[in-house]
Amino acid sequence: MTANALLAIIVACQDEDIRNLKSLILGTPGSPYEYGFFEFSVKFGAEYPSKPPKVDAKTTNSGRTRFNPNIYSGGKVCLSILGTWHGELPGEEWSSAQGLESILWSIQSLMSNDPYGNEPGFEGRTTEDDKKKNDAYCAKIRHETIRIAVIQKLENMFGIQPDGSIQKASETEKWSDDSNDSEDDEDDEEAKDKTKWEPFNDWQKRRFMWYYDSYLTTIEAHAPKHKEGDKFEIMPFEGGSNTMDGSFQYAQLGKRLIRLKEVINEETEQWAEDGLLAKQRDSSKAYAMQSQFNVVKHNQKNGGILNIDLELDDGNPFVWIMTYFGKPESNLDGGVFKIKISTSVKFPEEQPRVKVLTKMYHHRVSKDGILCYTANKPEEMKNHIQTIVSAVEEESPPYDPRTIVNPDAAKLFFGDANDKKKYNRQQRRSAQDSLELAD
Repeated sequence: MTANALLAIIVACQDEDIRNLKSLILGTPGSPYEYGFFEFSVKFGAEYPSKPPKVDAKTTNSGRTRFNPNIYSGGKVCLSILGTWHGELPGEEWSSAQGLESILWSIQSLMSNDPYGNEPGFEGRTTEDDKKKNDAYCAKIRHETIRIAVIQKLENMFGIQPDGSIQKASETEKWSDDSNDSEDDEDDEEAKDKTKWEPFNDWQKRRFMWYYDSYLTTIEAHAPKHKEGDKFEIMPFEGGSNTMDGSFQYAQLGKRLIRLKEVINEETEQWAEDGLLAKQRDSSKAYAMQSQFNVVKHNQKNGGILNIDLELDDGNPFVWIMTYFGKPESNLDGGVFKIKISTSVKFPEEQPRVKVLTKMYHHRVSKDGILCYTANKPEEMKNHIQTIVSAVEEESPPYDPRTIVNPDAAKLFFGDANDKKKYNRQQRRSAQDSLELAD
């Protein structure tokens, strides 16, 4: 996948079965699918590339929800390039020149502001009734995206029950220290049920925290338009079990979002406790993380990034505290910002979670300090540090809503000249305020 695609699409496979892939597509920003996590299975047969792979949708609420006229509740994905629908124009059919990325981009293109028009016979229609139907269709897709493709997915990861409690993992699933690795441990790993392979959990957790404010904003904007308990409108092309049934429950969704954020924050705190335990036991993972810290510190002393300082939080090699000194001649010039980098003992499978502890006004920093960034070399903490600093210091980035985690700041940053002046003032003020906190 290209670097740009990695923001929206991720693919994974197991070494022993490279023909069977899993893919996760991030719902298109600005559409009713915005920032939903939509999973698909991709199976390449023996006749590939002469024939297309088989693609099935997995985010279907256990086969009960049809998310698009072309994405059925049973998992079928109707696309001409997949041979599951007959295209009318030349070039719409499958060819051996096409690949996985073109398939996934084609699926994502279905997740638009006009999903109603994807149904044959309804495309291109612009009557008032069709517009109303599309609005009603988008309304329920928007609600179910948050409920099924975001909340339900993460609740299942954590075992969150309807009352908000957490079903504890079995003892065999808990993290254990690796200082006494043995062949028996390796055999146990091989014996695990392969159907439990979930390569995208961390990817989704990080993005949930990035887009948390956007989810809440969506709820706040659309809840007043729909009375709690109102039934979804059935579309003309829906029928049998291939529908999107349900009712609007935005108040409940808001509470579940808040609970999910609490649980992810608790998990991050648990990472620190696991890290200290690993250090006490002289774990090889703790040694490896300490080594990475030593490398970054050595690099810093020898001409690395000059406007930062690094230390371990209470000697914990899995929790780094970065002091960032605002870049000279920038809006943050003179500012002093504390940034906490929490890392799991499962690094790099689980990527660091970064929180700016000192309030910073920035379109890449959420209101409660979550920093949005993506490392080019996810296994190297040195690259994480470099990418964090680059994200904070970027001056004229192209507009990409997937990198925005503070929607209010982004409106000013990417607005007109007057808006940008307001943004600059707010950012300079946060730098000034940081000095008072530093004192």
